[in-house]
Amino acid sequence: MPDDVLADLAAATDGDAVRPAGDGDAVAGVAPRYVAAPGSTEEAAALLRVAAARNLAVVVRGAGTKQDWGGPPRRLDLLLHTRRLTGVVEHAAGDLIVVVRAGTPVAELQAKLAPAGQQLALDTPLPPGAAATVGGVVATNTSGPRRMRYGTVRDLLIGITVVRPDGVLARAGGKVVKNVAGYDLGKLFTGAYGTLGLVTECAFRLHPLPTARAFLSCRSSDAAEAGSRVAAVLASQLAPSALEVDAAPGGGTETAVLLEGTARGVRERATAARALLGGATVTEQPPPWWSSYPWRSGDVGLKLTAALSGVPRLLAAAADAARRHRVPLTVRGSAGTGVLYGALPAGTAPEAVAAIVTELRAETAAVGGHVVVLTAPLAVGERVDLWGPVEGLDLMRRVKAQFDPEARFAPGRFVGGI
Repeated sequence: MPDDVLADLAAATDGDAVRPAGDGDAVAGVAPRYVAAPGSTEEAAALLRVAAARNLAVVVRGAGTKQDWGGPPRRLDLLLHTRRLTGVVEHAAGDLIVVVRAGTPVAELQAKLAPAGQQLALDTPLPPGAAATVGGVVATNTSGPRRMRYGTVRDLLIGITVVRPDGVLARAGGKVVKNVAGYDLGKLFTGAYGTLGLVTECAFRLHPLPTARAFLSCRSSDAAEAGSRVAAVLASQLAPSALEVDAAPGGGTETAVLLEGTARGVRERATAARALLGGATVTEQPPPWWSSYPWRSGDVGLKLTAALSGVPRLLAAAADAARRHRVPLTVRGSAGTGVLYGALPAGTAPEAVAAIVTELRAETAAVGGHVVVLTAPLAVGERVDLWGPVEGLDLMRRVKAQFDPEARFAPGRFVGGI
């Protein structure tokens, strides 16, 4: 029997870009019925009009590097792939602005900007070999070590083109940094996990590539010593681009500082930093753990935040919780911004995960932060509230209802079941 839905989807775009779902298309264990890959914003709008008319639940996929983040979708009919929404639309090098399609790998974008001596100043922590897309980074608000100097996705995104769940196009911002026209959809869609609509194009402000950089690293025996070194760097005039820590189970804590700028300036600051840290290794290459999440596939991945003054306390609390529950816990991330990531190995009992998360949520709440379970096996997700207490949840639900009143876009993926 002919599939009328598949025929309608094929009519909305290139027929070869629409197919029945197969092995490998599942999202967090939930299999879709159809897969479509629009080649333009207009095709994406046409596909989403069909999805609205047919009451199809939609999840967007880029490179798939974070498909296991968040909760599984409550239902899934159409997987919308951005693999054909690629390429730089415009690069205004003189204005330090780029407009890029959402399916473009971030690494590919950086390679295109480099000949002009420019960069999108975003690090994208990833497993080795992974290639996050621009749209995926925006959807999950992913920022790495250099957020300390350059800010996050929300700070660098100045314009956005989206397709609403009903298939209507919307644009906000523009190609100038100081733009106050329209609603700030960019900040709203950033970090929304694809629950408000499809991002098809983004405009970013760029930064010049530094002419030199240096990484300084040193090891501390415990969180207190590492905390003292972090505090010394923060109180100094070094102006680092990043200040990271890596606390492995039973291995002490490594502190790493990134300095960027002119060759002479970096040399002088590196000399000052070595004296400040009581000696440190200086190289042009980052430590092997730099800008990567501490977990592997199947592990439990946590995001832990705190005020800067609370980072040493949080590191110590994580080590104490791991010892009490006899579970190895790695903590890694930005001591310069108070955003850390933790990893519990695959196979950790859900009860132990729940206890550790509960204890760490109490600690982070005391230092102005919170804990989110970014990725976890299904058994852990059934036992632990992935998001924990979230302020403004009622407002988030009202925003979701305005953009997606039928709750068809990534239903259940975000906080509070949004």
